[in-house]
Amino acid sequence: MILEGAGIEAALLVEEKSNDRYGGIGSSSGSSSGDGSSHVTAVAVFSTAVAVCGSFTNGCAVGYSSPAEIGIMDDLGLSVAEYSVFGSIITIGGIVGAAVSGKLTDLIGRRGTMWLSDILCIMGWLAIALAKVPVYIAEIIPKNIRGRFTSANSLMICCGSSLTFFVGTVVSWRILAVIGAVPCILQVIGLFFIPESPRWLAMVSQEARLEAALQSLRGKNANISQEAGEIREYTEAFQQLSKARILDLFQRRYAHSLIAGVGLMVLQQFGGTNAILYYASSIFESAGISATFGARAMAILQIPVTFLGILLIDKSGRRPLLMVSAAGMCLSCLVVSLSFLLQDLQLRQGLTQIFALIGVLAYLASLSMGVAGLPWVVMSEIFPINIKGSAGSLVNITNLFCSWITTYTFNFVFAWSSAGTFFLFSIICGATVLFVEKMLPETKDRRLEEIHATMIHFLQ
Repeated sequence: MILEGAGIEAALLVEEKSNDRYGGIGSSSGSSSGDGSSHVTAVAVFSTAVAVCGSFTNGCAVGYSSPAEIGIMDDLGLSVAEYSVFGSIITIGGIVGAAVSGKLTDLIGRRGTMWLSDILCIMGWLAIALAKVPVYIAEIIPKNIRGRFTSANSLMICCGSSLTFFVGTVVSWRILAVIGAVPCILQVIGLFFIPESPRWLAMVSQEARLEAALQSLRGKNANISQEAGEIREYTEAFQQLSKARILDLFQRRYAHSLIAGVGLMVLQQFGGTNAILYYASSIFESAGISATFGARAMAILQIPVTFLGILLIDKSGRRPLLMVSAAGMCLSCLVVSLSFLLQDLQLRQGLTQIFALIGVLAYLASLSMGVAGLPWVVMSEIFPINIKGSAGSLVNITNLFCSWITTYTFNFVFAWSSAGTFFLFSIICGATVLFVEKMLPETKDRRLEEIHATMIHFLQ
């Protein structure tokens, strides 16, 4: 088996050096011109739009705690400790969803899992993490635009949280909860009209449906025979390497992918991502800034900055954008830490509010440009098809567990030392820059198969 695996991996590396006409799942046009151009069909665009409806709902959930905090605490008489439990409880539901999402995506497909997620989400926002939106998009879109389309996931999360930040300042927390469920209904309807991922169809040996799905994604006049053949070849090769069991994730050949994927998620959350978003109102009020003004400023800033990041992702690459984003978060947290330090020392009170506002908004801008969404893009690219379901579950659980830790403990740590809290976030964001530089390969303009073959040999 070792020799057989080595032969397969060697073949993959040989293929990596060949001329690249196809993207993550092949050329979108199937043209014989050999120029490698990608023609995006209306079906691919519509499929992406339907998939990211779930991301929009996720964004609404992420942004819900901050504008709803005051209203919920007043109406229900919750203490800070009790609201910390409420603010972090969505991550518990997410952990449950993530624990089963890997097997579900392999058993019922990417589209089927999104359907199930919507049903549960409409019932109570309990299993948003079930939907494998970045994975689905990465598997249907060609390589040269894969980053931008996969980043639509983070854009819609951003739009959802921005809408929640803004609308939450003018409506009650109950109405805000109802608004968050609307995109799920739209996605349920749209899922009837989009194809399943061709890679998953190849994995479950549904040849006819694979070709039909690929044809609809590439256009009715496109020649998909070579592309479909490559999908089958690589899917079969990686399935021979090992079965998709959770213990297989810890084999040496997957160590690089696992360290990169899990490490990014840990650093993302411990760098303050969800904690700051969830409790932005408390942060602004502690600094003497109007929570309404701060929330609206965040809502206005977040979308254009995220859109800028999407424009840059397939030009600058994943690594540079992640490093710049994390560096910006590091400096922003230092500024916020300085503002609260001045407040504690009762020095230059006028600068406290200015530094806090600039720091939080700069943090949000830096976060939205890269660290908020790019780890999910990278996660959808670095894991081979035979472990993608299990690896996706592990990465999701890690992210949500770390999110639960930070969102539950934030209010307590912030009350102990507001300056120290942001100084700690700054250190972790600085560590993220070093981690990306040392551990993360560039995936821009590379086929998924190339990435997988390279990472398998990284530690061998």
